[in-house]
Order: sequence, then C-alpha cells, then structure tokens
Amino acid sequence: MPPISDEDWASAIEEYVNKNKVMIFSKSFCPYCTKVKELFNSLNVEYYCLELDKTDNGPQMQRAMAAKAGKSSVPQVFIEGQHLGGCDDTMAAHSSGKLLELLNPESEKYDYDLIVIGGGSGGLSASKESARLGKKVAVLDFVTPTPIGTTWGLGGTCVNVGCIPKKLMHQAALLGQAIKDSKNYGWNISGAVEHNWAVMRENIQNHIGSLNWNYKVQLRTEQVKYVNAYGQFIDDHHIKAVDKKGKETPMSSRHFIIATGERPRYPDIEGAKEYGITSDDLFSLENSPGKTLVIGASYVALECAGFLSALGLDVTIMVRSILLRGFDQDMAERIGEYMAKEGIKFIRPCVPQKVEKLESGEHKLRVYAKMQSGEEIIGEYDTVLFAIGRNACTDNIGLDKVGVKVNSSNGKVPVENEQTNVPHIYAIGDILEGKPELTPVAIEAGSLLAKRLYANSNVQCDYTFIPTTVFTPLEYGCIGFSEEKALETYGAENIEVYHSNIMPLEWTVPKREANACYCKLICLIPENERVIGFHYLGPNAGEVTQGFSLGLKKGATKADFDAMIGIHPTCAEIFSTLTVTKSSGKSTLQAGC
Repeated sequence: MPPISDEDWASAIEEYVNKNKVMIFSKSFCPYCTKVKELFNSLNVEYYCLELDKTDNGPQMQRAMAAKAGKSSVPQVFIEGQHLGGCDDTMAAHSSGKLLELLNPESEKYDYDLIVIGGGSGGLSASKESARLGKKVAVLDFVTPTPIGTTWGLGGTCVNVGCIPKKLMHQAALLGQAIKDSKNYGWNISGAVEHNWAVMRENIQNHIGSLNWNYKVQLRTEQVKYVNAYGQFIDDHHIKAVDKKGKETPMSSRHFIIATGERPRYPDIEGAKEYGITSDDLFSLENSPGKTLVIGASYVALECAGFLSALGLDVTIMVRSILLRGFDQDMAERIGEYMAKEGIKFIRPCVPQKVEKLESGEHKLRVYAKMQSGEEIIGEYDTVLFAIGRNACTDNIGLDKVGVKVNSSNGKVPVENEQTNVPHIYAIGDILEGKPELTPVAIEAGSLLAKRLYANSNVQCDYTFIPTTVFTPLEYGCIGFSEEKALETYGAENIEVYHSNIMPLEWTVPKREANACYCKLICLIPENERVIGFHYLGPNAGEVTQGFSLGLKKGATKADFDAMIGIHPTCAEIFSTLTVTKSSGKSTLQAGC
C-alpha cells in the first residue's frame, strides 16, 4: 500500500473543517483545549473535536492542520471554514462579541450594530465611540418622572440631578463663606447679604439645559440615533422602545449595552413618596426648601445638607447608624463633627416612621421618628429630603426575558469585563455589581468597551485606585483603601498610617477653626511602605486628590512621597512632609506655617 501523501493529509483536514460548522483540533490532556471546549459547551454550541493524541496518525494530522492554520499548537478552532485561532484568540473573540457574530447566520440582519439603553455619561461615551468606529448606533433614554413629577433631559444623573448641579450649589455655599471671610481681608460689604434661591436655581438650570442640548448635537454629529423612549427587551436581539405617549417601536441590534444607572430609594413608610423629595427633585425646586430634614448619611445626604445650611437654611440630618458607609470612618466622623460645629443638627441613631402634611402652622410637614433607644422624636419641617441610597434601574427592562443575571437583592448586574452572562449584552456604570458608582468610571468603561467590540482592542477598564471627592462643607478626597479595609485586608502588623492636621493659610486671617483639616497616608509595610490609601480633608479636595491618584496607580511608596518638593504655601504640600505615625501616638496639631 503506497504511503499517504501530504496532500492526502491536507485533504483530510480540509474535509473536517468544511464538514463541521465548529471544528476544534485538540489534545485530550491540554488545559487550553479543555477551556475552549468548556466555552462552547456553556454557549450550547455543537462542535466536532478531533483529539490528535488519540487519533491514528495524529502527528501527520497535526502537521497538516498546522499548514492550514499557520500554527502547530492546539487548540485550533475553525468556524464555518474560517480559522479563528487558539485559546486566547477564541476567548478574545468571545469577549468582544466576534465569536457570536461568527456563530450566528449572516442572513439575519439587525437594525443596528449597537443599541445603548440609557443616555447618561457611560451610555453616551460608548455610543459615540462606537459610531466613530463606523458602527450603526442608537441610544434610548427615558426619564421616569419622580413621585412629585420632576423630570429632565439627556445626560443622565450626573448632568441633571447629580455632580453638576451639586457642585454648582456647593460653589454657592463656598461663596457665602468667602463673603464672611472677606471682611477680615479688608472688604467692606455693607448692608444685609442674602441668598436668592430662585436666581441660583434658574442660572444652574439654564446651564444644565445647554448641556442637554449639546449632548443631542454631539449624537447628531456622530450620527448616533437618539430615541427618547424606554427600552425593554423582547428577546435576545430585539427590544421595544416605548415613548411617553405609550407608542411601542420594535428595534433590533447585534449588541446591547445596558447603562440605565440608578435612582434614589425611598423608605417604606407612610407619606414618604407623597410628601418627601430626593436629590432628583432638589436642584430644580422653584422655591427655597426652607427648614429641611435630610434623612440619610450617604455622601448625597451630607453634601446637600452642607450647601443648604451654608445658604442660610435650618438643616437637620437624621442618621440611622454611621456616616458615609463605605468610606474611611475616621474621615467620616471628622466631617460630621465639622458640620455640627457649623450649625447643622444631627439626630442619631434614629429612623423615620411617618411623614404627614400639616394643614396649618409655621411649617408644612411633621415627621415621626424613633431613636435606637425607643424614644419617639417628632419634628416639623418645610422639606423632607430622603438620601438613603439608590436602586439600580434594572427591574423593568426585560432582563429576565433574555436571561441576564441580576443580583435580586440590589438589582446590580454581575459582569466580567463589562460583559454579562449573555455574550452580546454588556453593562456599564452604576448598575455594575461591586464597581465604583462614579461618572468618570462609566465614561472610561464605555469608551474602552466600544474599542474592544469594534477596534480589536484588548484594553480593560482599571477599577483600582480611583480618586473621588465628597463635596461636604469640609471637602473630602480619597484614593484606595480606607483604614478599616486596609487593616482587615493586610492585618494591623502590616499597616502604617502617617497623618497630620492641616491649617490652610487662607483660614488664618479670618480665624477659622484651627486643625479642622486633616490628612493621612495608609502604607503597606512589607512592600516598602507602598501607599495604598490616600485621604485628605480640606479645601479644594478634588484638585488636591486628582494628581496623587497617578502615584498610587504607579505603586508610589512613602519614600516617593517624601522625595517630592511641596508647593508652598498650599495644603497639598503636607503630603511631602508627613512624619507622625498613628502608632507613635504623637500629636498632629499644627501651630503655624
């Protein structure tokens, strides 16, 4: 019998590839081959696998396979006769959605390459980047009115009822403090100085309106279809868009990104939704909220209470337990102490029981609450603002119909590299399980996801050492580990904390509170005191914190901080001269420049 030629082996390989929709050349003991087979099994995709180590003439078959694939290693995957590649190639194709495109028959056409459900910062970022990469994209955005009827335009929470109006009202509060300080700097401000809520509100809302318009123009410029409608899944690749009049429009897409964000939570008590408001309502109130009870201890609660008080209002905060859950508790309590000294009243630990409307009297609402001790508290206010947390907007968009897994306790979506358990459906922003709820994070994740889907990128969003700032009356900037989390993760014997009080030079002339400002670096001793936690409490916290995030990202040590030369006189320079450790017990109080 004549020997089998190379051409015959090549023909055999060609037959395997052409005969099977999904063809895998494998070896039974190879873990990478097993990983690829497990992937196709999880996708319920039929495939034919030739185990070269268990096949007669396996070496000859492998050489022929290598000639066709251009690679001799296993696994090698072919789909519809097209060579996909090895394990890494297959996994990357799965992550980007390319694998799904290869497996789906090309005869099925979709209206869009990508539909983004949600017009906030993350959704807009992903949609515009995808359109720049030549894809046909649509964005669905719809704002369900609040219980008292507040609604807003394109741009999501940050632009309309979050970061932007919050920072601008915080700026109004800072200006009020500056007016007080100015007298000590020689400014003669005669007559009563009063704040006009209506003027502030109108100018801020005008600015937000201009942003809403700019976002629409940007989408039009990038040729992204904007649909002012509520998106709900019908099946794997089809949704219905429901507009404010109830009209339903079917739409289909190869890929979807869920970027629906969150909305404030209300407590389950009588009168909460009927008479209370949330931050979704506060920034567009026609009239000043007057005497205000803020219920909650989130950053939203403390920020709103802070600027309302600074604008001259009587403000009380009702706290169930701790301040700023999830943040460093040393810093949180310092913030609370400062706010109390500034005249903001705290009721804690206490939970509301009922809100009722008053028919007459000096104030509009009466609130019943109960202290942890069981004592009943009753107070009268003009406005009750709930800031007790936020819920992910994932419960009414049909995720159950397409099998997207959702954490039933909080509505959050677990993802791997922004991909849900359904390969062609992705999620970004505040709805992600275990990820920071920050606008710049959503923007970065959205842009990088679009590049992975449509530009063969493999760059993932880095969720570590992300800087953030809480715009309370005494601003708080932080990066990385809280002190509690560092001790829990690494153990007290491996952590050193360098800290100091700060006295801003600008505060000395008006004789503002000494040593209210404070900072600390949390260092990991076994790694040459690598800085894993940065915390700053004082003026301009966002500006101070931003640049230091690069240092923590790059693994800066305490010695690197010590090697910096500070800019004098600034608050930030303190990070170049920290010498006192918490373990030493030495005083950190500042006495001069």
